[in-house]
Amino acid sequence: MNRDIEHLLKARRSVRKFKDSSVSKADVGKILELARLAPSGANLQPGKFHALTGGALENLKSALLGAVADGRPQVSQFSYFPSPMPADLKAKQRAAGYALYSALGIDRRDIAGRRDQFNQNYMFFNAPVGVVVTIHKDLGKGCFMDLGMTMMALFMAAAGMGFATSGIGALGNYGDLVHETLALPETELVVCGIALGVADDSDPVNQFRTDRDPLDSYVQFAGFVD
Repeated sequence: MNRDIEHLLKARRSVRKFKDSSVSKADVGKILELARLAPSGANLQPGKFHALTGGALENLKSALLGAVADGRPQVSQFSYFPSPMPADLKAKQRAAGYALYSALGIDRRDIAGRRDQFNQNYMFFNAPVGVVVTIHKDLGKGCFMDLGMTMMALFMAAAGMGFATSGIGALGNYGDLVHETLALPETELVVCGIALGVADDSDPVNQFRTDRDPLDSYVQFAGFVD
């Protein structure tokens, strides 16, 4: 294996605190060009990326936080998690949340603290660049898979250039509002957001890591000779 790839994969993490350092349009463009090199069935290359910074990003953040404050009903444009959530997956979700809040010193019973931290999603974790990811509403589930590969390529390209990222699935909670605020075409469905910038490694929120399942829990080998 190329050791650089191994290093990037092992070092990559979801960053939730960024430095004030800006990211140039040229760098964002290069990251997105590299992301588009991901595999794509029939070369459909699904998904669009709306890169925001400055006033454009602040306008979206303000709209999202206003929606939260006003108690606006959440309207997702697609189903992200299974409903109901199976017990084994719910356990993973809770463990990840507990690890995050523990790193920040937020008690399990601190509802307000947990809520404020969750709302950082709608602030794009104060990253200098926020990317809204969309997909054509008529495309099939396989195209979501291709879009996921494109996003992973984006994360790796950003890491290779010294930047940090975090996917923001919570953005889909207000898919209709994002759609309205950015004046997106009716054909586009809001999938998620991405925070992009330079990681602030001194912040506790960037110190914790989630666990990954052991190999033998999700892989079955057949026909191999040891």
